Amino acid sequence: MNPLTLKIIFTIGIVLWLIIRIPYQREQQRNTIVDDRKTAWEKVIRFLVLVGILFLPLIYVLSPWLNFANYRLPIWANGLGVVTFAIALWLFWRTHHDLGRNWSPTLQIREGHTLMTNGVYHSIRHPMYTSVLLLCIAQALLLPNSIAGLAGLICFSIAYATRIDKEEQMLLDQFGDEYEAYRQRTKRLVPYLF
Repeated sequence: MNPLTLKIIFTIGIVLWLIIRIPYQREQQRNTIVDDRKTAWEKVIRFLVLVGILFLPLIYVLSPWLNFANYRLPIWANGLGVVTFAIALWLFWRTHHDLGRNWSPTLQIREGHTLMTNGVYHSIRHPMYTSVLLLCIAQALLLPNSIAGLAGLICFSIAYATRIDKEEQMLLDQFGDEYEAYRQRTKRLVPYLF
């Protein structure tokens, strides 16, 4: 596919991503926090993910500065990137929809927080992470650039590795045996696999 077309598709996807997130971001700010485990390190990690998924790709899309790191992909890989991005967007929306008032972008439990085990949470404990992982894979397939294309996967991998156990512990502390039973019957990211 034409590189400009790929950049436009990626940019539209990111705009849709932000449109999905904004109403839930506003709603969660109105909910009282009852357990806050947000640390300075978490702020660094969230910023790192923003750099990898938003800032570096936008530099690539809007300027020629990173063109020295371009590579070519077959058209089928670009098509796979479009499909992967569409799935990521659907899962991102569905996860927010299913969580409703329970959603928080950081390690926080809000007043009235309940354990979500329905919808996409029926077989995946962390579908939001799955949606971000799919976004990062799509980014690598839509932005054929070793810096902008791979930045999302690298930054997400660091964030996931440093955060997931803390999130699981927070949920275990909050919901106890109910969460442990849920953990036993589900997978973290991909149903039936891992």
